[in-house]
Amino acid sequence: MEILILRHGQTDGNREGRYLGRTDVPLNEAGEAEARAGGVLPGVRKVYVSPMRRAVRTAEICFPNAQQVPVPDFREMDFGIFEGLNYEEMTGNAAYQKWVDGMCRGKCPGGESMPEFIDRVFAAFDGVVRAAVRAGEKQLFIAAHGGTVMALLSRCGRPEKDYYDWYVKNCRGYIAHLEEGSWENNPILTEPVMFEALSALPEERIRL
Repeated sequence: MEILILRHGQTDGNREGRYLGRTDVPLNEAGEAEARAGGVLPGVRKVYVSPMRRAVRTAEICFPNAQQVPVPDFREMDFGIFEGLNYEEMTGNAAYQKWVDGMCRGKCPGGESMPEFIDRVFAAFDGVVRAAVRAGEKQLFIAAHGGTVMALLSRCGRPEKDYYDWYVKNCRGYIAHLEEGSWENNPILTEPVMFEALSALPEERIRL
């Protein structure tokens, strides 16, 4: 089974360097434009999406004929009291500095820690995969967030890399391979390839 996971297009919050997890913001004009410029896959019939507007709209543009299946736990990390702010606005904030000094892996006050977020995303993905295997699906398409991409691949991607090493810019993502028969006992994603546009996907990996 081939897995494609796409990060949503740009938002004003992305442009301003804000921590936006639970805040439901739309794509900005640049985000709409880059989603269109990256190419579309009109043959995709189903896409699993974060319910946040930025992911839903990206999926509408990039997979225009697909049924959207919302997966609530594909939403971005909850940044708690840091939500909506950028690093400049939190200069001198002791709680923020402590979180940054811990490589942003600890619990955001009022929000999630990185391990909690990774566990949430993986549990949701595992449920999607098991249902897809039962249904005989051979490809999975996901439109979500940068954090969702990093969480999933830091947990399952092989070769193993650190969370931040899986970072992708807006409207980029990864395609990876999953062995259906061994997933239950060995939940890994192999052959991960980063793509900068849907139009640049390797043809041998996506067959529609």
